Amino acid sequence: MEKRVFLKGLTGLGLSTPLTFDHLNALISSISHLSDNALATHEDFWLKIRTDYRLKSDYINLENGFYCIMPKYIEDHYIEHVKEINFQGSYYMRTVQMENKKNSATRLAKMAGCLPEELIITRNTIESLNLVIQGQKWEKGDEAIMAAQDYGAMRNQFRLMERRFGIAAREVSIPNHPKNDEEIVKLYESVITRKTRLLMICHMVNITGQIMPVQKICDMAHRYGVRVMVDGAHAFGHIQFSIQDLHCDYYGTSLHKWLTVPLGAGFLYIKKEQITDLWPLFAEDPRDSEDILRLNHVGTYPVQTDLAIVNAIDYHHKIGGSRKEARLRYLQKYWTDQVRDLPRVVVNTPVESSRYCAIGNVGIETIDPADFAKQLLDDYQIWTVAIDRPGVRGLRITPNLFTTPKELDVLVNAIKELSTYFNNNL
Repeated sequence: MEKRVFLKGLTGLGLSTPLTFDHLNALISSISHLSDNALATHEDFWLKIRTDYRLKSDYINLENGFYCIMPKYIEDHYIEHVKEINFQGSYYMRTVQMENKKNSATRLAKMAGCLPEELIITRNTIESLNLVIQGQKWEKGDEAIMAAQDYGAMRNQFRLMERRFGIAAREVSIPNHPKNDEEIVKLYESVITRKTRLLMICHMVNITGQIMPVQKICDMAHRYGVRVMVDGAHAFGHIQFSIQDLHCDYYGTSLHKWLTVPLGAGFLYIKKEQITDLWPLFAEDPRDSEDILRLNHVGTYPVQTDLAIVNAIDYHHKIGGSRKEARLRYLQKYWTDQVRDLPRVVVNTPVESSRYCAIGNVGIETIDPADFAKQLLDDYQIWTVAIDRPGVRGLRITPNLFTTPKELDVLVNAIKELSTYFNNNL
């Protein structure tokens, strides 16, 4: 296969004039009669969406789980925000900055399905969840629960709380292919004790893409008086949901992933009745204990990102959240269905459609994940990331709206070639 020729041909689409909302309006109107699942396979439509991105020709980007590339619409608006704020200087910061931030937070709350007074804008998921973990009124002997598959920074934060406050962080290991929701719920329930104060779960496990039964876990934990904090880094802007329906106490996410906001934005949801119980990370001017803004003081930060949040929400809604989810789920299924039964190939992502969306994880038994990733980049020009964790050894494959089935065909071909080679040379 002439991979480099193929790559350059595809990427050339991204160098054309980006879609404007006028074009989007016409494009969306032309497919409004199609169901989400029918549109998911409508390649002409998604090739037109692809033209709204600037993409490098050097590689096929299948690592959008870290940072999702912004469409030109958002990028252009963001650059204009930077220019305008620099033009106004401190005048902007002292006059309308907070009003604009409030507007962005209100738009996020509406999209997330919570009250505006329950949400604050942060810089990312880590900051959001650290506000909750460090803000707890920990006492020696208290317990927290986390999973071996949770994000490393959050696991480290609980270990820090062990050293600082004398709490105990208990750990479970989530099966990659659970029999049903109840298996996962019972797993967390099995480690709850009378000392358990906080339980952390991923909405979507970052290393495998598995979607967790959040509501069921929350309902179970609340029966024991345990509060639940959800790591939603990979779910918001990716799959359709309402925070109110999850029944969680806290929800933190980043916005530079699936909502494609510029780097430096996330949010934290706190159930209204839980706001008073958290200590702020940094001292703020005296505010009412029920005012969530008392937890939001971090000093001066890049406020132009607050403005770009609105542009990203507009773009997301213009495409349509349910259309986006259907396309992303289709892309994952497209490549995983072709490799699940190959010899020595291990797909670490569930097969049930309710348990996955865009993110998948695949390994080859005889190849170290880091070597696997290097071979994909060197020999097939595929950029992805290696995952080497207990029970999960493989590559995280994360397509985006600009990804084409032809690009995924290159991935499938690479997996077939490598698995055959190593199978025949053992």
